[in-house]
Amino acid sequence: MWQPTRRGIQSVIFFSRWLVAPFLLGLVFCILLIIYRFFADLYVLAIKVPTMGWHDLLVDELNLIDLTLTANLVLIVIFSGYENYIRKVDPAEHRDWPDGLVDVNFSVLKQKLLGSIASIAAVDALAWYFDLDKTTDTSKLIWAIAFPLMFVIAMVLVALADRLSHRPSEEK
Repeated sequence: MWQPTRRGIQSVIFFSRWLVAPFLLGLVFCILLIIYRFFADLYVLAIKVPTMGWHDLLVDELNLIDLTLTANLVLIVIFSGYENYIRKVDPAEHRDWPDGLVDVNFSVLKQKLLGSIASIAAVDALAWYFDLDKTTDTSKLIWAIAFPLMFVIAMVLVALADRLSHRPSEEK
């Protein structure tokens, strides 16, 4: 009697991985929203270009870069979530897919996520720096610089921890 119960519990737990699928589909919808926002902002930028200074143009372009990096981050989460929890993707079946979309282990995922977040934060800091003449709060500038640096430090520490944990054991 114990064996069928154990198999039933195991089947339910294994099937529960599909509960992640609605979240991944929701993230696909979020990318569509980012695309809409990107082109809406691009349209507004194109209309304003003749009357704006180069600093304002650069800040608006950095905002478009931010949206692009955010879309990339969401894609990383979608593909790694699908491959790690729902179904393994066979690279042989998808030779035209970029390497970053298949075979994403947890170590690589951590590096990609931290790198993407650090890049987004750095672009935001740069945009804030170019708008410095519009604000007088220098403490915000310090935080805008410190925030991406925290992610870079975290990324280095995670890479170091991964390297140390995967080091071959020494021969005795």
